Amino acid sequence: MAIILESLVVSPFQSNCWILGCEETRAGVVIDPGDEAERILKVVEAHKLTLKYLIHTHGHLDHVSATAAIQRETGAPVLIHEADGMLLDHLSAQGMMFGIAAPEPPAVDQYIREGDRISFGQYTLSVIETPGHSPGGICLKLEDEGLLFAGDTLFQGSIGRTDLWGASYEQLMDSIRDQLMPLDDETIVHPGHGPSTTLGREKRENPFLQGL
Repeated sequence: MAIILESLVVSPFQSNCWILGCEETRAGVVIDPGDEAERILKVVEAHKLTLKYLIHTHGHLDHVSATAAIQRETGAPVLIHEADGMLLDHLSAQGMMFGIAAPEPPAVDQYIREGDRISFGQYTLSVIETPGHSPGGICLKLEDEGLLFAGDTLFQGSIGRTDLWGASYEQLMDSIRDQLMPLDDETIVHPGHGPSTTLGREKRENPFLQGL
């Protein structure tokens, strides 16, 4: 059994959207459907997946813009941390900040929090709360597979912005130190923007992580 794992770079913000599926059951999830719903749905259809959830690492515009359209097409439940619900409610204001039109906000079906487990087929994602880039930022660890979907908490060589509403540099660094640093160095980090990396590499080379 092998996991289906596809990534798409979407939106003018070049956000990473992750599509995961179980080869045995064809159950799947989409993490951070940030834009270009039709492209995302084509990948889902190509793998003959039934979407179980649309999961969001946080509520910023560039990670949720395709959510409502995919929700409408597939009926998949929308999951996000409750602390970022306000960001979804104010998508239009987020769009105005960047001079772009915002899509309709999706309807949230379930709020997720630390320790929640989200299963699809033979696989399970564990929720790790990592606030700082946004009030309700999370990471998702794919159990038994050594994969971490880090959203905008941690990037290759950098960390998430903390100059946006509800962000906090101190809180973000606490999240990385307390929640991510204890994970195995071999953990593969799939971020919300840019190339993937390993946690060990970031511990050694990421200038923001030195001294944590």
